[in-house]
Amino acid sequence: MKIAAKILTGIGAGLAGLGIRDVLQREHAVQRNYPVVGHLRYLLEDIRPEVQQYFIERNWDGRPYDRDVRSVIYQRAKGGLGEDPFGTELDVQAIGYEYLVHSVAPLDAPDDPPRPVVGGPDCTQPYAMALLNVSAMSFGALSANAVRALNGGAALGGFAHDTGEGGISDYHRENGGDLIWEIGSGYFGTRTDDGRFDPARFADKASDDQVKCVAVKLSQGAKPGVGGVLPAAKVTAEIAAARGVPVGVKCVSPAAHSAFSTPIELIEFIARLRELSGGKPVGFKLCVGSRVELLAIVKAMRTVGTAPDFIVVDGSEGGTGAAPLEFENSVGMPLTFGLMDVHNALVGAGLRDRVRVGASGKVSTGADIVKRLIQGADYTNAARAMMMAIGCIQAQRCHTNKCPTGVTTQSAWRQRALDVPTKTLRVRNYQQATVTEAMRIMAAMGVADPPALDPTMLRQNVSSHRSASYAELYDWLAPGELLDEAPAAWAGAWRSASPDTFAR
Repeated sequence: MKIAAKILTGIGAGLAGLGIRDVLQREHAVQRNYPVVGHLRYLLEDIRPEVQQYFIERNWDGRPYDRDVRSVIYQRAKGGLGEDPFGTELDVQAIGYEYLVHSVAPLDAPDDPPRPVVGGPDCTQPYAMALLNVSAMSFGALSANAVRALNGGAALGGFAHDTGEGGISDYHRENGGDLIWEIGSGYFGTRTDDGRFDPARFADKASDDQVKCVAVKLSQGAKPGVGGVLPAAKVTAEIAAARGVPVGVKCVSPAAHSAFSTPIELIEFIARLRELSGGKPVGFKLCVGSRVELLAIVKAMRTVGTAPDFIVVDGSEGGTGAAPLEFENSVGMPLTFGLMDVHNALVGAGLRDRVRVGASGKVSTGADIVKRLIQGADYTNAARAMMMAIGCIQAQRCHTNKCPTGVTTQSAWRQRALDVPTKTLRVRNYQQATVTEAMRIMAAMGVADPPALDPTMLRQNVSSHRSASYAELYDWLAPGELLDEAPAAWAGAWRSASPDTFAR
């Protein structure tokens, strides 16, 4: 009995010591919030390939690629190479599989990645955008420490941080990273008491040197056509101050904007924001739905005589902290099709040279960046991958205020697990390594600069024994083609589109 008591005492002391060590360490958020028992997560990580295969064989989880992507993100964030042994686990002959075309005459990757300049002829303060940036995630949906780490990483790495529609908080300002101020239908941070757009408040905040661009959010990929909702429990005094809403009251964004109701009014609103901001780049974000509505906006650009400086295309596969299941799975156009439609609409209307295009929706790897550049983007944004870089383990508790790693919670106890200095470095590491890999892929394709990429360089399996390039699979408009004679695939939508109405 004495021996057993000593053994139990020794085990207890060891566990107590481990618990103290877990609480004090700053590398692992799960262990910091859940001392001792948190080690089970890392034990399961070590055996994950075997467990994953067990599930795959029983058709419980058919997503080995997602597992590989998560592994790469975590490795790169921690300063690793993000490499796997033994080769691909994908079925490279499966219908729908895509691959990039390499060259037998590869180039050396450039030391400094290119930065597309955002800002058309009506912009007086253009911005050099990185190829990968932090996509829109609001303070409120994210914790204060998460915002600090993301913005600190952006400041260290020289890339942009989209605020999301929740406004600019004090935590966005602490580290001085470049901001893209997103303004949604709730006009948070620039609203009147009755929730309408306030030009005076906008001009004051947009003049901040940290704000490099302004994005008007028309729709979000994960829930297009639905306004955002922040549960009452997450509307703290700080969040209420940033948004200009009451404390402890559910914060709801309307489905549609009140500042404009037609395509022409949208373009005029963008021009007004550009003027109020002192000439900074202003654009909009949308998940494409109707090609007629998209072309109506393009026609409005030509009618008004100005255009947005950028358009961010959000795919229906984009993420969110909370959305109705039906919207997540069944509403909105996937990024590939939406991106190509926006690119071609601008090219066909003779406007592509003055409007930059961003892509957002499950962008995680260097290959994702290159694919989106081929499909029509000038740069990309990532949300989910950036969250993983700061510790997200996809617990899917975002909407409950009980995130175990402190990323999507307003609980001071839970978010203390997210050590800001450590995660700041990881955000920088992940972005830098991923852009570097994109440039290495382009160099392997024999391409020195993104404009040299073309649709022949991305191929897709169309059957078990044949692949075709994007140049063969999809229509690509010539400059001004819609103005001269719209091709059959576009003619009906072009005729139906009116700059005076979104109706179709």
